[in-house]
Order: sequence, then structure tokens, then C-alpha cells
Amino acid sequence: MNHPLHPNTPDTAALRLARASEVRSLGHGEVHGKVILIGEHAVVYGQPAIALPVTSVTAQVELRRYDAAHIDSDLYVGLSTVAPDEVEPVRAAVRAVSRVVGFAEDEVGVTIRSTIPVARGLGSSAAVAAAIVEAASEASGVDLTDDERYELIQTSERIAHGTPSGLDARTVVSDVPLLFQQGETTDLTVGAEFGFVIADTGNASATAPALAGVRALLATEPEMVEDAIGRLGELTLQARDALAAGDADLLGASLNEAHTHLGRIDVSSPELDSLVEAARAAGALGAKLTGGGLGGCIIALAATPAASGELADALTTAGAARVWSMTLKAS
Repeated sequence: MNHPLHPNTPDTAALRLARASEVRSLGHGEVHGKVILIGEHAVVYGQPAIALPVTSVTAQVELRRYDAAHIDSDLYVGLSTVAPDEVEPVRAAVRAVSRVVGFAEDEVGVTIRSTIPVARGLGSSAAVAAAIVEAASEASGVDLTDDERYELIQTSERIAHGTPSGLDARTVVSDVPLLFQQGETTDLTVGAEFGFVIADTGNASATAPALAGVRALLATEPEMVEDAIGRLGELTLQARDALAAGDADLLGASLNEAHTHLGRIDVSSPELDSLVEAARAAGALGAKLTGGGLGGCIIALAATPAASGELADALTTAGAARVWSMTLKAS
């Protein structure tokens, strides 16, 4: 008869496996991307911005407690302790959430699978951080408040972007469009369906240099920059009203003028301008860069949601590296 404490007995082996499965607690998180409809850069100076959830791209995280501090992602596979600087936002998210839920950082392994392109203004870093927070909450059984989750995501975002506005952190966990201003968010009403196409130039956006460039321009040409920033704020409120009224023509006009003012403060690029022009030539009611600029993506408003496919094809023909179509439903 096997003794229950003998290390080679089947009973003890089964017990060890059972305990291992308990100890190796798993958590899963999945979070979508986002796109700024209007108001980027102006939001840094206290003006409003509007952001939309992009559910067609997601970041998925599996978190394992009582594992080596290991990262498995598209950017890096290996021990967290020797990860390159580009993965530091991931490490920051793991460190922050581990402190809150009671994990030791060196016992947490994470696997990240994301379809959100990096450095394209679609919220990649915020979504990964949010998915890590969600996974850690599940693995630990600690129920985090919305504000706690936000602060944890922002800890990672500060590593990724320096002084993030918080717009990304709020939008990647929202199912509805948001108006964002000075840290506060408001859910927006949508009066009709709108069809959008996001098109990637193939070049990374350069948020930090773009922000620095606007600050430098503000110092040398304050009147022009303040005028552009102020007008971008007005256009954002106009776009909010257009969304609520279901007025596609007014929304398109708002986007077109916004791109002009973003060009005035030198955050566009020839590639972005080319795709904007191609979108308008293909029937878009409005088009503009989205995100930090100097690369990255544009967002274009199709004449109707049904016309999004044709617009996406036209932008691909015009040289877009990737396109994503999305429909904003009426609320």
C-alpha cells in the first residue's frame, strides 16, 4: 500500500499537480484600441478632445503568478530583468499592479498578443497596460475600482509617453465615444451611424518630438499657436454637436478644418497629407491626421457607413500600409 506522504506515490504526485495548478494562478485580460477623432495636441493645453473605441484591434494578456519574471510579446521574449528599454512600459505596469494586488514582481510572467500596431496613435501601450491590470485583478481576486485601474494604466503610460493626457487610458476601457478635457471624461451621444476608415502611412508617429515641436513653436510664435489651439477646441465642440445630431456633413467639415490647424503647428507630414487628400478625392466627407502626428495614421469619415469599404480600398491604392474600417453606432 502506498504511503500518502511518500514522494513517489501516485496520490502525492496528483496532490503536487493540484497544488501547482492552484499556485500558478492565471489571469486574462483583453482590451481594445482607440483613435482620436479630433482635438489631439490641443488637449495638452486644456482644450477638449474626442476619442472613439476601436474594437477591431485588441491587446490580450495572460498573467501567471509564481512563474519566472518572463515576458513573451511581439517586441521581446525573455526575462523581464534584462528586457530592453522599449518594453519598460510593460515592466512598469507589472510592477505597479503587483504592488496593489500583493504579488512580488519577480514571480509574475506575462504573455502579450496584440493586433494594435505600435506607434500609430491607436493606443497600443495603454491597451497592453490595461489588459495587464485586468489580468492581475482576475489572478489575484482583487476587485479594482475604475480610478485605481486608470492610475495603474497611467503609471505605464508615463514611461511610454512622458506626460500623457489620460485620454488613451480612459478610451481603451470605454465602449462609447468620450469627450475628454483636463482629465475629465463625458460619454457622448451619437445621433446616427457614422462610417470611418483609419489608414496607416507605414511610418511610426512621433508623439514626443511633435509635442516638443509645438512647445517650441508656442515660444516663438505664440499668437499663431494659441489661435490654432483655440480653434481646434472650438472644432472639437462642433464635432461633438455634429455627432449628437447625426450631421455627417458638419462632422466632416470639422475634421477637414482641424487637419489644417494641425498642419499650422507642424505636426503633419507629407505622407499624412497625401492620405488625407486621397481620402477626400475618394469621397470622404472629412479626413485628418490622428494622434501624435509626424507619421502614424489618418482618420477619414465616409459619406455613408456603406461607403467605408470603397474608401478603404481607395486609401490602400493610394499607398496606405494598412486600413481599418469601423462603424460608430447610434446611441
